[in-house]
Amino acid sequence: MTLVRLRSRARSVLLAAALVAGTTGVTAACDDGTASPKSTEGASPSGTTAAHRVMWQEPASYVYTLTSTSQVLTGRFRVTVRDGEVAGAVGLDSAGRKALADGPGRVPSIGDLIDRLEKAWQEGADTAEAEYAPDGHPSRITLDPAENAIDDEAEYVIGSLEAGGG
Repeated sequence: MTLVRLRSRARSVLLAAALVAGTTGVTAACDDGTASPKSTEGASPSGTTAAHRVMWQEPASYVYTLTSTSQVLTGRFRVTVRDGEVAGAVGLDSAGRKALADGPGRVPSIGDLIDRLEKAWQEGADTAEAEYAPDGHPSRITLDPAENAIDDEAEYVIGSLEAGGG
């Protein structure tokens, strides 16, 4: 099954159909547009437990770009992580610069994003999806805790990961 970006009810129907059909694997979109299987994590069906885990190991230090669209954080950022904590962030667009001026501590590490994804799986979110890069790190995380709620959706696109950077 290829993860397809659909919105609200159409996505839920598609995911339910895939689950009913017995599909257990998730296919991750690669940078070159092809698809390769990466993980059994994906949509969060009702009753999802803590058994869902992202298998990628976060390096202690790295630099990455984050494009975030959510009520809490919107913009494009270059993020530096040291010893597992965000050590710095630079806004790469006007929304990112404004977000940092409003509250620089809101920019997450990739580990923080994985924690949000796993929490969404545990809580049975309507949508909790991840796409993975060829090296196994999440390249896109999409969250929607409640299908009919307004402004609770979030999407995080992770790019240009450089382990040991910063």
